[in-house]
Amino acid sequence: MFKEITRKIEVDGKIIELSTGKIANQADGAVLAKMGESVILCTAVSNKEVKEGIGFFPLTVHYKEMKFAAGQIPGGFVKKEGKSTDKEALVSRLIDRPLRPLFHPAFLNETQVICTVLSYDPECNTDILAIIGASAALALSPAPYQDIIAASRVGLIDDKFILNPSFAQLKNSKLDLAIAGTKSSVMMVESEADLLSEEQMLEAIEFGHQACRPIIEMIEDLVKAAGKPKLQLTDLYSSSLRDQIKNLAEEDIKKAFSIKLKQDRYTAIKQLEEKIFRHFAKDLENNNLNKSQIEFAFKAVESEVLRYDILHQNTRIDGRKPEDIRNIDCEVSILPKTHGSSLFTRGETQSLVVITLGTNQDEQVVDSIDGEYKERFMLNYIFPPYSVGEASPVRAPGRREIGHGKLAWRALNPVLPAKEQFPYSIRVVSEITSCNGSSSMATICGGSMALMNAGVPIKAPIAGIAMGLIKENDKFVILSDIMGDEDNLGDMDFKVAGSLEGITALQMDIKISGVTLEIMKQTLEQAKAGRTHILQQMYKTINKANDSISQYAPCIYNLKIDKDKIRDVIGPGGKTVREICESTTAKIEVNDDGNIIISAIGKEKLDMAIAKVKMIIFEPEIGDIFNGTVVKILEAGAFINYSTNRDGFVHISEISKERIEFVSSVLKHGDIVRVKIIGFDNKGKAKLTIKNVESGNNSISEAKSNRSHENNNKESLDNGRSKRESAKKWQHNGSKTSTNEEIIKERKYFS
Repeated sequence: MFKEITRKIEVDGKIIELSTGKIANQADGAVLAKMGESVILCTAVSNKEVKEGIGFFPLTVHYKEMKFAAGQIPGGFVKKEGKSTDKEALVSRLIDRPLRPLFHPAFLNETQVICTVLSYDPECNTDILAIIGASAALALSPAPYQDIIAASRVGLIDDKFILNPSFAQLKNSKLDLAIAGTKSSVMMVESEADLLSEEQMLEAIEFGHQACRPIIEMIEDLVKAAGKPKLQLTDLYSSSLRDQIKNLAEEDIKKAFSIKLKQDRYTAIKQLEEKIFRHFAKDLENNNLNKSQIEFAFKAVESEVLRYDILHQNTRIDGRKPEDIRNIDCEVSILPKTHGSSLFTRGETQSLVVITLGTNQDEQVVDSIDGEYKERFMLNYIFPPYSVGEASPVRAPGRREIGHGKLAWRALNPVLPAKEQFPYSIRVVSEITSCNGSSSMATICGGSMALMNAGVPIKAPIAGIAMGLIKENDKFVILSDIMGDEDNLGDMDFKVAGSLEGITALQMDIKISGVTLEIMKQTLEQAKAGRTHILQQMYKTINKANDSISQYAPCIYNLKIDKDKIRDVIGPGGKTVREICESTTAKIEVNDDGNIIISAIGKEKLDMAIAKVKMIIFEPEIGDIFNGTVVKILEAGAFINYSTNRDGFVHISEISKERIEFVSSVLKHGDIVRVKIIGFDNKGKAKLTIKNVESGNNSISEAKSNRSHENNNKESLDNGRSKRESAKKWQHNGSKTSTNEEIIKERKYFS
């Protein structure tokens, strides 16, 4: 029934298998990609005709993780997969970027690639497998996909490169690099790194690229056996049309490019394009030409003018040389009530960044086929229409916004302090208030400054820079800090972020058939010089974290108690901890390991909550003195509440030095009396005395006149007990000087 064709290859001990002919046979190309126990169905379909009036290549890529792939049922009320998660959007972009440049430029048919995870093995990450499967599906299809790519992931553990590390291995890796390329060129790079050098990054790229070549050969072999004939296309426009437009518009395009302000320049270009349409109006009416042909030919001339000036005159649109950086302006603390803020401006690109510090309860819960986990560092990138002078609908973040935000997250995450050092959850929000290229890099620069302004002790300030490329045959020029036009009309957008010591993030997108390692090496060297310049400008405003956090940020206190005390702090049904939170407005998180995290806005409220918790976990000793409240009277004596959750018994003989007949004659319910612990019964209940308290304060007579008062706080002890009391004092460095060191440890974080 099926004519299934399968090819296999072993890559670093893991078998990669591609098969076609059994599943999804109505798709133009369909591949079942397997590695370990991960299985992905990758399909490619192109419409047979071009959509009317299309002016771009409409390629869409969808990566979807089915919960059943990991033996899970979707959470929430609707038990089915919903809209794409951030991870799915990011992997879709990862697949799209190396594929898009390899289609014939005249191919404008709507094309859709869908990669569905059917089985998930944590030892074999599915994003790399999805790129391989998508490439194979397109190679099998009739779509004019002109070359074949493969992909690999590279980790760095104990100074050794690891090929396609597992999810668990990546947690201990100094590098997470995804790379895709053809046999001869690198097409896409995306990475997070722990301050690695340019040399190490190049070695990792080369290591990963070499691993792609045998996979490409396997796909080529599969295509020979099962591939369909490729669609043959002619050029989008004739050379004569381009020459006509060049003669009509070249000088005017040069004049437009001399305008330095982006909006004015765009207006001049738009007016010139309309002039060209008017010139060819009759050809359009007679269907000798269509609008798309004129648009593409005009853009080709526009690109030719920009590229010629850079390649042959070493001059860019705004007059800069290739290695020059636009003017930079930096500010911090521009928003008074936020926990940290900055405004980073580079040329016409500007990012307003705000930091919010929270507690464990503010961490992001992530539900994926990798399992549920919490993320303490969140970064949101917002790109409003006004930033590019447009009035358009404001929608939820799309793939571009998610991708730019994740790139900035990768750049800043390696320099954040460990949770043990800084127990806050951290949210960074970057609103792009003006954009002319490199807005994600502005987010990184502004984010770094805002973190320092918020008092987050980052390991090093981070800056980002976007590098461009203009390449004609063997001649090329690398551009630092590219603008929007240089991105649109150039050949590469290579983003590099890091400190003075090393790189934390890379992302490369290209529009040509690949770049060599030589070009990448020169790009990284030039990017380092540019990154250093930007950091020096940032240092003039802020170069290290503030010593304290904002007064509006929550104060956090960490307490480590014995596990046996957890139930006392929580109370029956959570009553005790809830009452503390309500009375102090603090937040209290009690963990199963005995770690208690108390947070509140303001030190006073925090101290109130701390005192209440400490009274609960306090272990009384013989000789301790308290102000207690009479809670029950018996013939033989009275029960006294001497601590928040502790009662002790005072015998009638221990109430007064004088003989008394009835307890009720000297004590009433609610009386506050001074008591001392003289022992414990066999159940651990304290035996109390009133008559033998050293101090004369709060005698029986005074108790009668103060029955309306309540004070359960333990007071200072006499000088004779100062040595023992000092031994019980809690220290801010997380230790305790008494022998009960394992019972309680604490740490404070406040301004």
